[in-house]
Amino acid sequence: MHKLLSIPIIMATLSGVAMAIQGTINSQLTQKTSLLSATFAVHLIGTLVAFATILFWKVPIQNHKWFEIPWYYYLGGLLNLAIVALVALSISKIGVCNATTAIIVGQVSIAIIIDHLGLFGTEKMPWSPWHLVGLILFASGSKLLFR
Repeated sequence: MHKLLSIPIIMATLSGVAMAIQGTINSQLTQKTSLLSATFAVHLIGTLVAFATILFWKVPIQNHKWFEIPWYYYLGGLLNLAIVALVALSISKIGVCNATTAIIVGQVSIAIIIDHLGLFGTEKMPWSPWHLVGLILFASGSKLLFR
């Protein structure tokens, strides 16, 4: 039970809450504008806030060895564009609950593979048959949420 109330679990849960709210808001912005305009606006605002935060906290970003970092670590920016667009589209078509449920099933499925293989520089955390059983139960249970 202690692990379920740990700071990292609480932080991850809050991240999930923020993602559901973000997806809903982005979907509404997309409906009021367009997919590309909304995606641009969201990322522009995020960039400006990140830049202001860097200036405020005086983060020495020039001290990082940017060119020594593997190129694929920068794909997060491209993936973020895809995520914002796909979430906005899916929520507008199937609703927040259905889209979020599908998102979580996809996240957990690929997370098991990333952990097992130690992809992208992560520590290998081999899966067990129980992971597969848990994923099947999770996906089956999520089916109950689909309307």
